[in-house]
Amino acid sequence: MGEGWTFAGEATGGGSDSVTLIEGSSFCLSERGGDLVSGTPHGLFHRDTRILSAWRLRVDDEEVDPLTVIAQEPYEALFLGRARPRPGQSEATVLVERHRFVGAGMREDLVLRNLGTEAAACRLTLRAEADFADLFAVKEGRVEPRGQYGVDYGDGVLALNRQWRGESRGVRIVAEGAACSPGRLTFRAVVPPRGEWRASVLVTPVIDGVETPTSFPLERPVEQAGPSVRSSEWRQSGPRIQVGDETLALTLRRSCRDLGALRIFDPERPDTPVVAAGAPWFMALFGRDSILTSLMSLPLDPHLALGTAQVLARHQGSSADPVTEEEPGRIPHELRFGVEASLALGGTVYYGTVDATPLFVLLLGELCRWGVDPDAVRELLPHADRALTWIEEYGDRDGDGFVEYRRATDRGLANQGWKDSWDGVNGADGRIAEPPIALAEVQGYVYAAYLARALLAERLEDGSGAERWRKRARELKQRFNERFWLPGRGWYAEALDGDKRPVDALVSNMGHCLWTGIVDADRAPAVAERLLSPELFSGWGVRTLATSMAAYNPMSYHNGSVWPHDSAIVAAGLMRYGFADHARRIAEAVLDAAAAFGGRLPELLCGFDRAEYAQPVPYPAACSPQAWASAAPLLVLRVLLGAEVCLPHGVVRVNPHMPPRFGPLRLTGVPLGEARATLTVSEDGRPRITGLPDGVRLTDTPCPCTAVATELPGSP
Repeated sequence: MGEGWTFAGEATGGGSDSVTLIEGSSFCLSERGGDLVSGTPHGLFHRDTRILSAWRLRVDDEEVDPLTVIAQEPYEALFLGRARPRPGQSEATVLVERHRFVGAGMREDLVLRNLGTEAAACRLTLRAEADFADLFAVKEGRVEPRGQYGVDYGDGVLALNRQWRGESRGVRIVAEGAACSPGRLTFRAVVPPRGEWRASVLVTPVIDGVETPTSFPLERPVEQAGPSVRSSEWRQSGPRIQVGDETLALTLRRSCRDLGALRIFDPERPDTPVVAAGAPWFMALFGRDSILTSLMSLPLDPHLALGTAQVLARHQGSSADPVTEEEPGRIPHELRFGVEASLALGGTVYYGTVDATPLFVLLLGELCRWGVDPDAVRELLPHADRALTWIEEYGDRDGDGFVEYRRATDRGLANQGWKDSWDGVNGADGRIAEPPIALAEVQGYVYAAYLARALLAERLEDGSGAERWRKRARELKQRFNERFWLPGRGWYAEALDGDKRPVDALVSNMGHCLWTGIVDADRAPAVAERLLSPELFSGWGVRTLATSMAAYNPMSYHNGSVWPHDSAIVAAGLMRYGFADHARRIAEAVLDAAAAFGGRLPELLCGFDRAEYAQPVPYPAACSPQAWASAAPLLVLRVLLGAEVCLPHGVVRVNPHMPPRFGPLRLTGVPLGEARATLTVSEDGRPRITGLPDGVRLTDTPCPCTAVATELPGSP
């Protein structure tokens, strides 16, 4: 996941002491005491608009000293603080609890606990501000007043609003028993000795005069609220894992929980979940990020991948617009809701990505292989064909047989692959590549898309169509290996630049080429050795750029950092080509990094070597949780299990290479079409699987459509 596309820098984080709560299209970024501090990225956001820019709690006009924060769910946190001692007191006696729930706004339950022997008279105030700034403006640090602001207040109610560009955004704050004035809610409480005082505050968004129903109404127990029910159903519906190593178990549980929290629901189809890219700034559908996350999390919930494909298909390009970079058949890069999206994106949908379109077709092939709702996948075939038409008519603009990109205007992303920062593509000497740029991994994605379409044609008993797409794949593979291989270097070029010269940096991207199968088998050993060389392998994962390259910087966004999802894909590619030991080293490194971060992998980490620092060095502005980082441990587990699924060909492959320290493993409820299978791996590494669909068998050898071969390798 890259930057907001109009911004050429790096993400603005909320600071290492920030707390992020998310649920659907709402999130809250606060300090660890619970306050939202004005003038910072803090805020309560709903549908890409900041509806609270300040939220400060005071007891008797004094700040509350924070003690700790307890986060049980991604949308819930308990902030514990201590009211400062009263005049004449030597010690504080009032404990302050702020129990916050985020979802379609926010609910905050306030509790004062008097631990003293005398009644405590307290005045509790909440200061509220709302700038209604667009998420883009907050993230990029360019918030300025826009439009006309209004305030209304009455008994227990404070309403703030803004009118701008013909639209209105507002927030309604309801607190029974509070005296309200502009920007302030005041409670007066007398807390009995050893007793408690309670109050609740509801903060709800108002869009064009319509108040959004709160997710956590006061009249309903929290455990019965929508987010609580969805979270519980998510955990109960997915596969269960038992593994000997508790650290691995924690990482997998955290990954599954975070992926559940990153689900957002299509407003036009409320029952269709899709996966957002990451918190806090990317709680939106991103083509590339959401597809790759869906691919990695197929064993967890295939219907999340189907929902993602369906929503992306509905927003597939239908006309040409240079401002949004929409083109017929192109899959979007980013969907946004905020009022300012039309200024930043040219509209609410931006299409400036080169890889989401082939990845979309690849995703449909994987849905077919996993037996996900064949009728729904069949309905998406016209969208797949439109995507393939885009690849050949718009993606390959100069007719050289490769897909390349150049932004249509100066408002778009300069780089439109996954390393989409302004300096993300450069040569060994550090020079920035000039467009149009044909990325190596994108050719691999196109190759996999052709083979995915061939598989889909097979399922429709269209033999001639299947052969036609396989032929295109073979031709692309031949061209790729002729033009991208650097015989004097022993690795593949990162890209071809606008003059068709190789961009010769040593990067992790060629691991994606292994993953898709476009690499010639006789060159794979050299690629495998390079990926595990000290230049690229840090001990925590694979660096995006080798230490020997001129632009290398371990603290950069894309030029030497380690991205867990990237490393997981590299490991999958190595396993595909039979380099099990190489794949296992990377897989273990990623899981060790996850353990060091308490089970939650960040978006990226610095590329310092493990021999230099005993712990992975965090990247300061990394999103966490972030979708493909959360899904990376699931792909890593598949790599270690040597697990692949191809129900159309009647096989499930399991060939474990589990490290002994992880012990025996048992997975129950793995979705395979309409069936739910159970996989066990004994301590000596022998697999056993029960509950397979009829006509499907267990094997330890690759399916023909995933085997690496000179003539006909398949899609991942």
